[in-house]
Amino acid sequence: MNKTELVAAIADKAKLSKKDAEIVLNAFTDTVTKELKKGGKVQLVGFGTFEVTKRNARTGRNPQTGETMKIAASKAPKFKAGKAFKDAIS
Repeated sequence: MNKTELVAAIADKAKLSKKDAEIVLNAFTDTVTKELKKGGKVQLVGFGTFEVTKRNARTGRNPQTGETMKIAASKAPKFKAGKAFKDAIS
């Protein structure tokens, strides 16, 4: 499912126009992004938690040349599914 299909599904389920559903979806993604940038997390009980994980600096290997290289520390977004969501999928 891509964004257009998701917007259409949300519009149908919530009885909104596609334009309003897209505004809601964009507001949700913008809000989650903004909170994660601040270092916070977004927890939706029953669905899951969006948070940022820190990756330490490490050494890696270039697969083409076999040469070792340093990989800088970084932050990455993470989603952990909630129990109700996992149970619904299983």
